[in-house]
Amino acid sequence: MYRILIAPDSFKESLSADKVAECLKEGIKKVIQDAELDLAPISDGGENFVDAIILGTGGYRKEFKVNDALMRPVKAAIGFSPDGKTAFIEMASASGLELIAPEERNPLITTTYGTGELIGLAADHGCNKIVIGIGGSATNDGGAGMAQALGAKFRDIEGKELPAGGGSLGNLNVIDITDFRKNLPEIVVACDVSNPLTGVNGASAVYGPQKGATPEMVEILDKNLVHYAATLRNQFGTEIETIPGAGAAGGLGAGLMVFCNAKLSNGLKIVSEVLNLEDRIAESDFVITAEGRMDAQTLNGKAPFGIAQIAAKYGKPVIGVAGTLGEGYKKLYKNGFSLLLSIINKPMPLEDALKNAPELLTSTGVQIGKILDLQREKISD
Repeated sequence: MYRILIAPDSFKESLSADKVAECLKEGIKKVIQDAELDLAPISDGGENFVDAIILGTGGYRKEFKVNDALMRPVKAAIGFSPDGKTAFIEMASASGLELIAPEERNPLITTTYGTGELIGLAADHGCNKIVIGIGGSATNDGGAGMAQALGAKFRDIEGKELPAGGGSLGNLNVIDITDFRKNLPEIVVACDVSNPLTGVNGASAVYGPQKGATPEMVEILDKNLVHYAATLRNQFGTEIETIPGAGAAGGLGAGLMVFCNAKLSNGLKIVSEVLNLEDRIAESDFVITAEGRMDAQTLNGKAPFGIAQIAAKYGKPVIGVAGTLGEGYKKLYKNGFSLLLSIINKPMPLEDALKNAPELLTSTGVQIGKILDLQREKISD
C-alpha cells in the first residue's frame, strides 16, 4: 500500500490549496483505492497562508474591514494562535492581486496601505508577535503604503505627500516618521521569494509584468525603487537594496525590514514547522506538490521547490503538478523533482483552464494514479 503526501500550494485566481489537494486525492483514489493519502495544503506566504497556519495550530480567525490595493473597502482576516498572542496576516487578503480585476491592475498606483492597516489591527489586539505572509501582491510600492497606514508620511521636495503607488516614489524627498506607530510587536515575514529589491532579478523586472506592468512601467518602477532605496539609505542608514527577499511583494519585504524592524524568514519553513511536514514527508513513499505555474522562478524559494528539497533529504520521489509549465521548468528535474505534469490536456484559453481546474486536476490525479500503479505492478513482478 502506498503512502502518498499531497502538499500543494494554491492555484492563483482559481483554487485554494485545500481544494487542489482534494481534487488530486479524488483522482488518485479512482485508480488506487487502497492508497493512504495524507493531505497537507501549504503556503509559502501567499494565498492560503492564514488558513494553513490556523489548521496546523488550532487557532482562530477574525475578519476586519480594510482597504485593498486600489484603496477600496475589503474584508480581510487575521488569524490568531489559540492563546491570541501571535497574529498571522496574509497580505494578499488586503493588497493581493486576486482582488484586482485584470483590466484594473497597475503597479504604478496600487498600494500596500491595507496591509499596514492589518498590522495596526493585530497590534491593537494585544499580540506580542505578528507573522506576515507576503506572497500574491498586486503592488510595487516598496512597502510605502504599509508605512503610511502606520503613520509615516512620504513627501516630495515641496513637502507635499506623495500619491499612492510605486509610480510616485521617484519624487520622494524625505520620509517623516514623527507620527509612525510606536511599540509594534515582533514581526516575522514569511517570504516566498529571494529576489533583491532592484535590478534584473528585482521586484519590478521579475514580478511587475504579472501585476499589469508594461516594459515601460517596469523601467519606471525599478528606477523609482532605486531612488527609494537611496533615500532610505541616506535618511536611516539602512542598506536593503540587495538583501535577498527585499523584493518580495513588490518591495514590501524591504519596507517591513526598515519601518517595522521585521525579520525575513522562508515562508514554507514557517508553515513546515507548524504542519510537521518533514516527518510526514519522511514517512511517505511519494510526495506530490503543486502550484498554478512552475518554471525557473520556482527555484527562487517557491513552496514546491521547498517541498522537493525536504523530500530530497529522505530520498523521496516528488511529482510536481502545475497549471502551466513555463520557461525553464526543466531545471526543476535537477533540483529534486522526479516528474512534472501540467493539468492542461489540450489547447484552451486561460479563462477555460481556470474555470475547469477542478476537473483538470482530478484527471491529472487519475494519471498519477496510473503511473504509480504501473510502478507497483513492476515491483510486485
